[in-house]
Amino acid sequence: MQMTFRWYGSKYDTVTLKQIRQIPGVTGVISTLYGTAPGEVWETADILALKKEIEDAGLSLAGIESVNIHDAIKVGTPDRDRYIDNYITTLERLGQAGIHMVCYNFMPVFDWTRTELARVRPDGSTVLAYTQEAVDALNPEDMFASISGDANGAILPGWEPERMAHIKELFEMYRDVDDEKLFANLKYFLERIMPVCDKYDINMAIHPDDPAWSVFGLPRIIINKENILRMMKMVDNPHNGVTFCSGSYGTNLENDLPDMIRSLKGRIHFAHVRNLKFNSPTDFEESAHLSSDGTFDMYEIMLALYDIGFDGPIRPDHGRMIWDEVAMPGYGLYDRALGAAYLNGLWEAIDKQHKKEEASK
Repeated sequence: MQMTFRWYGSKYDTVTLKQIRQIPGVTGVISTLYGTAPGEVWETADILALKKEIEDAGLSLAGIESVNIHDAIKVGTPDRDRYIDNYITTLERLGQAGIHMVCYNFMPVFDWTRTELARVRPDGSTVLAYTQEAVDALNPEDMFASISGDANGAILPGWEPERMAHIKELFEMYRDVDDEKLFANLKYFLERIMPVCDKYDINMAIHPDDPAWSVFGLPRIIINKENILRMMKMVDNPHNGVTFCSGSYGTNLENDLPDMIRSLKGRIHFAHVRNLKFNSPTDFEESAHLSSDGTFDMYEIMLALYDIGFDGPIRPDHGRMIWDEVAMPGYGLYDRALGAAYLNGLWEAIDKQHKKEEASK
């Protein structure tokens, strides 16, 4: 595997490439042309400039997260083919630039949902958190306003103010879209883009819905083992794969994360690994990556990835805000750097144990 770090670009991120380069074991960056609108064609010059900036800092551009999908594609409106054509052009340009992994999601309206961006934990750190009771008490139109004050001035991915300004229209767009229609529209999209993925060896890695259940009545389909295997079978191409995000699939405690990983051998193209602490099945907060700080056994998650021969990019996902850092919630430097070091340590121990066992046979 390749340990990476998400970076939003020098115009948007408080973390610098110089700082990322100094995290032991981190050799790559996962980035995007942050600020481009869904449906917009990415310019080759912008892609190459991003790649050069990262490589000049001594890192590699290990993948893109995300090339966002226009709502017309998710809803299946008559103009969706125009936006799919734009998406294909962007994929062609990424492939020509030597970029071979794209993370994306197919979530309606909200790319992810949290009810708090700065819940204070007993150690004084602050974290992203979710309670279903808070969601149930909110009007969807007030969701962004309820959390934006804790964003530390950052523009949250998936919660851009210009997008949230049209929340009523977005909900109206999805009014007749249920799980089956969303699956059908995903299938249509994937079938259209697979030829260009085959040509340029681009692995499409769908990110799970977060949380892994319906929010405000919106359909959610990338939520569990059954649904993700359905997606693999409906477009049975090795480039049609997943981003295995332990923190997103893990929002549903019925999901057996190591078992899911093993069931997706060869189709996990990207991994986000983080921990959650549950106070109840519908009240969780993000924790440090360390197993004992949360609910998940991080050793077993990393072991499952090792056992299936995972060799793609991996990154520590959201981190706590610690040591008085002010940054985009979940995306500061310090705790994610600790997470990267911890995950690298687990991987090293697993690898050495495996080699020791093989040598003794």
